[in-house]
Amino acid sequence: MIKIAFAGGGTGGHIYPALAIADALREADGVDIFWLGSQKGMDRRIVEDAGIRFYGICAGKLRRYFSLLNFFDFFKVLWGLGQARRILSREKPALLFSKGGFVSVPPVLAAAHLGIPVHTHESDMSAGLATRINAYFAEQIWISYEESARSFPPAARRRLRCSGNPVRRAFREASPTRGRAFLEARSGQKIPPEQKILLVLGGSQGAKEINDLVEAGRAELSRWFFVVHQTGGPCTEAAPNYLPLAYLKGEMPDVLASAALVLGRSGAGTVWEAAAAGIPMMLIPLAGEGTRGDQVENAAYFKERGAAQVLLHPTLDALLEAVAALAADDARRGKIAKAARALGKQDAAREISAALLARCR
Repeated sequence: MIKIAFAGGGTGGHIYPALAIADALREADGVDIFWLGSQKGMDRRIVEDAGIRFYGICAGKLRRYFSLLNFFDFFKVLWGLGQARRILSREKPALLFSKGGFVSVPPVLAAAHLGIPVHTHESDMSAGLATRINAYFAEQIWISYEESARSFPPAARRRLRCSGNPVRRAFREASPTRGRAFLEARSGQKIPPEQKILLVLGGSQGAKEINDLVEAGRAELSRWFFVVHQTGGPCTEAAPNYLPLAYLKGEMPDVLASAALVLGRSGAGTVWEAAAAGIPMMLIPLAGEGTRGDQVENAAYFKERGAAQVLLHPTLDALLEAVAALAADDARRGKIAKAARALGKQDAAREISAALLARCR
């Protein structure tokens, strides 16, 4: 039996790529996986729904700016470190894989102290603070973009390996037919085969900018598409050619596969899942004060390679004009989809899982 610990969480962007690797690992015989994540928030529900043992630990937020809360959170990190050390000492995993987020730091520190090998992965173009800390203790640092190497000191670069971002197998095997059937059942509306679907994604917790734009322009958007709007929160009522949903769970891969266009943020999960499914993207990255610019970098990467169009803080008129142009241009959408599919061909989940198994044997 090979036992592997996973650490990370706080957002779906940290959890779902790691679950993709865990799924690939579980295809092998004799692999036991457990997870250390935040004792608050969505982590436990998502991980346990995937059939993986979960241990919640305390974690302080890692801030890049001065705040009195940093003083209190320092002690939360120490408490989480003690919790993680006790769990790892009891479970004795052969390796710990970190997917980032502030909750991953205590388990990585504990694993390093206990002599447990650490591998870590960064989804975004520029590494977050947690990954940069974890990288000091990792024997292998996985990155999604070759350009991400600049986030790490020269001494760490021999430990870098570019894999792309892990995407769950369900996105590679999704069915547009099942997606349309689900949408028809939920909306109570018939979606003709020739009707194009626009999937609006604001991330697992919604995005106010996108939600407000789509709400204001849904009458026009519904002229060109059947609009599926994942709001990440409270929903309005369905309307002709418009279906709002608070959250898409297991249906997400099939619904994504049925889409002619995805409109959303440019978090790593969104862009790499759409690329794996070969769906053209229109991206509105989270930008400005309070962000580290990772979504802007992700969006620029996919735009430069022809896999997405990017709108930065668009007005409603600018958004509607861009969507209308793509709705009317099947050839353009097809070209963007082809470029997206080319980027999504690399199967990071299988590549990383194979390396982890080889390290443990």
